[in-house]
Amino acid sequence: QVQLVESGGGLVQAGGSLRLSCTASGSIYNLDAMGWYRQAPGKQREWVATIFTRGGTKYADSVKGRFTISRDGARDPLLLQMNSLKPEDTAVYYCKARGPGVSTWGKGTLVTVSS
Repeated sequence: QVQLVESGGGLVQAGGSLRLSCTASGSIYNLDAMGWYRQAPGKQREWVATIFTRGGTKYADSVKGRFTISRDGARDPLLLQMNSLKPEDTAVYYCKARGPGVSTWGKGTLVTVSS
């Protein structure tokens, strides 16, 4: 079992920055990947970014060049550095862990970007 807890959300003006963190506990050493998703009010949850345990990252086109996903090691938190934030980035951001027999979501952290 893997448990995930997100933090770092808040209110920021357009053009500002925030850094989200996701702390994982439990069976964290066999994960294939971790990622960030978001769900805006009235919309479906969408994928934001993924980092693969064996190396490499992927980003949704809407955040490419503005967001950076990182994780130094299995014991380190998953991070999402968000720069040049836009009002359309407003959403609850969720962390997800994926691996053999693992597909776990955190409870989310709210990011609000004011115009």
